[in-house]
Amino acid sequence: MKSHEVLSLIEEITRNDDSKYFELSNMVQNGRAELAVQRGFLKGVRILQLNIPRSSHVINYEKYINENFEMPIEAFTEYQEWHRTEEAQNDLDAILMDNHIE
Repeated sequence: MKSHEVLSLIEEITRNDDSKYFELSNMVQNGRAELAVQRGFLKGVRILQLNIPRSSHVINYEKYINENFEMPIEAFTEYQEWHRTEEAQNDLDAILMDNHIE
């Protein structure tokens, strides 16, 4: 089942091994990440930027995520990190640069 999520924020996610990564997300997904922290699947999550501009990079990345991943239900039992193609990573890198993150 494909998702139709609008991604509107940037968050920093800290894995249990203390490594960090950035993700484009929305308030529902951020809530799932916070729940993953409570359940011990992640060490931390914080919102870095809200209401990011809807650039072509955001639209491309959102399309990739919606076509390749399902949004987790509240009763999830593991945290799924979204792995990116090189093209999706390039879009995310441009989004981070546009929003002065990194």
